[in-house]
Amino acid sequence: MLRTFRVLAFSGQNKGDAAGMQMQMQMQMQMNLQQEIDLALAVPIVAGAGLMLGVMIKLQATAANPQDVTDVATFSGEYEAKFFYSSEVSEKSVAPLLEDNDYQYVLVAQAYPLAMTHFRRELQAMGLDARELPLGLA
Repeated sequence: MLRTFRVLAFSGQNKGDAAGMQMQMQMQMQMNLQQEIDLALAVPIVAGAGLMLGVMIKLQATAANPQDVTDVATFSGEYEAKFFYSSEVSEKSVAPLLEDNDYQYVLVAQAYPLAMTHFRRELQAMGLDARELPLGLA
């Protein structure tokens, strides 16, 4: 079960005309999104504690003005979701599940919309229209 989700880091720079408005006209920016998603199983050393599975999501976006190559805005965000298993669940029963793409998808599908919602909101706060970015996994 997803128990915690948090933003580890967010950074952005938008120093050019990538504000979305220029001379009362909407400016078209081309956005490129890269993502990296990692899963890791943590086995406790404390007796009676349950397993924890972490999903790390790193998002990086670059927005560029096709008419001005010096007008570039960059953004990056790192997110962490933690899933906790009850103390009765063993590493032997969970480890094979982590090799299954469908099981991985179910875990990531719970965390990714949370990360992308925050990421899109921060992009919009910095003046970019991020409505085109997906909220879920494709």
